[in-house]
Amino acid sequence: MFRNQYDTDVTTWSPAGRLFQVEYAMEAVKQGSAAIGLRSATHVVLATVNKATSELSSHQKKIFKVDDHIGVAIAGLTADGRVLSRYLRNECINHSFVYESPLPVARLVVQLADKAQVCTQRSWKRPYGVGLLVAGLDENGAHLYYNCPSGNYFEYQAFAIGSRSQAAKTYLERRFDNFEKYSREELIKDGIFAVKETLQGEKLTNSICTVAIVGVGEPFHIIDPQTVQQVIESFDIGEEAPAAVEEGGPAPEAEAAPMDI
Repeated sequence: MFRNQYDTDVTTWSPAGRLFQVEYAMEAVKQGSAAIGLRSATHVVLATVNKATSELSSHQKKIFKVDDHIGVAIAGLTADGRVLSRYLRNECINHSFVYESPLPVARLVVQLADKAQVCTQRSWKRPYGVGLLVAGLDENGAHLYYNCPSGNYFEYQAFAIGSRSQAAKTYLERRFDNFEKYSREELIKDGIFAVKETLQGEKLTNSICTVAIVGVGEPFHIIDPQTVQQVIESFDIGEEAPAAVEEGGPAPEAEAAPMDI
């Protein structure tokens, strides 16, 4: 994308009916390091790729705990992700204080979407340049939502956002029919393998992959790196890896290298 006379503020529509500031925010999500979510009937797993801007720096945190029953994974501008995760945390605390019960996941997602949408209709604001995968468990079961910078939100069985996420989506689309009856361990294994699909040949280790889980009888927490490494070492690549391209189908499009934003 490039600058033009219609992208100076978020309320300026182009002749084609586009809001470039919103599109720029969505592009920031595509350029961020990948985040993946998948759920079964009882558990939800979030996995992210940890990318550092240089060998001398550490990676930025991509998974945040919101409450014992909710957590988020982000792709895009990490600073915006921290602001929104703090907002979600405050909403959960306020609801728990007033009603003495956990905040339903769907209601929290709607509040987050409303907050993001306001930034698309105020000239003195800008859209949040971050996408959030919201994983949660409530009385209605396990949930996985994706919140877009435009204010849209969708519930998924499995989803991936960020750079090179299409490879992970392809892998998840081939297997999601069985996710509903997956065990906790199977869900974690598929989540980590989906992360591997986004690396395009780079060696997968626990230092570049963070995994979190929430489920029945299990509050939201980040899985121990040693456990993640054990799962990685247990992969049988010959059996687990899906075919790169369907026979007779088009080759996948090349994607830009991820940015640690």
